Amino acid sequence: MYDGARVRVDDREKEWALLMRAGNAGDAAAYRRLLAQLTPALRAFAGRGLARAGASGADAEDIVQETLLALHLKRQTWDENGPLSPWLYAIARHKLIDALRRRGRRIEVSIDDFAEILPGADQAQGSVVADVSRHLGELPAGQRNVVHCIAVDGASIDEAAGRLSMSNGAVRVALHRGLASLANKFRSYE
Repeated sequence: MYDGARVRVDDREKEWALLMRAGNAGDAAAYRRLLAQLTPALRAFAGRGLARAGASGADAEDIVQETLLALHLKRQTWDENGPLSPWLYAIARHKLIDALRRRGRRIEVSIDDFAEILPGADQAQGSVVADVSRHLGELPAGQRNVVHCIAVDGASIDEAAGRLSMSNGAVRVALHRGLASLANKFRSYE
């Protein structure tokens, strides 16, 4: 590391430790100055950690706030004879890990990147309707009529039985078999 940078890091560490000691001793102004100095460093740390994990930087501010809250609640546990940075960044690292765990394994991709190749709403709905119509046409006539009457037209079991001159039990059996057959056909797409 460049000697000038090391001197600045060492000076920063000494100042942070001095401010933390003063804050723990009851100096509210020193504690506020410490938090103001820590915030940009924690924001950069959280942003880098999220970027390394392939996550959006949108959660960085939440991680900073959680880290500052933990620091406030646990500040009496810091060993005043030791450096502040390792203790602080250990808290920040745990808060980053917690945020990544809560988030789960998601990859965020802007939909704008795919706008040209995604079908419009009308196209997508049309293709689904065409698939359903095609598969309905492949069902035996009794099942097809019952499924169409109930699932497409919205008829009740009693209404479908009346329209199709079938018993309620026969309508239920045909509906169950027809829907099971359709479900199997659509599962084959997965």
